[in-house]
Amino acid sequence: MRVHELAERAGVSSHAVRYYDRLGLLDATREPDNRYRQFDRAALNRLRFIHSAKKLGFTLSEIQGILAMGHAHESPCPTVREIVRKRIRENAAHIRELVALQGRLEAAEKRWTGMLDRAPDGHAVCHLIEDFAEDA
Repeated sequence: MRVHELAERAGVSSHAVRYYDRLGLLDATREPDNRYRQFDRAALNRLRFIHSAKKLGFTLSEIQGILAMGHAHESPCPTVREIVRKRIRENAAHIRELVALQGRLEAAEKRWTGMLDRAPDGHAVCHLIEDFAEDA
């Protein structure tokens, strides 16, 4: 199957198929007459795997490593579990940062309600932010 058909069957864009092929994540053959990329059923399975891994937050580099382990007949499962554990920790830290940011934004909005607008005076650009920064 060609790029468009593979992309359609896997639910990804044709651009993604070409990109993954350039990165070596997919194995395409070339038609001798017109040099179009040609993919087999294994490429479809691999593309679906890549798509699923991306949905779980794996990077293309991580996916490439996982695929290489599979190709070498090594179980990538321990590596996959460790990546997921690491990502869970990173996401939890990021969520805590976002919650703190949300609190600061809500406090700023509450404080700024009813405050008058002021033009920059050479000492201040936006008194709302500058007054808030002094209290933070």
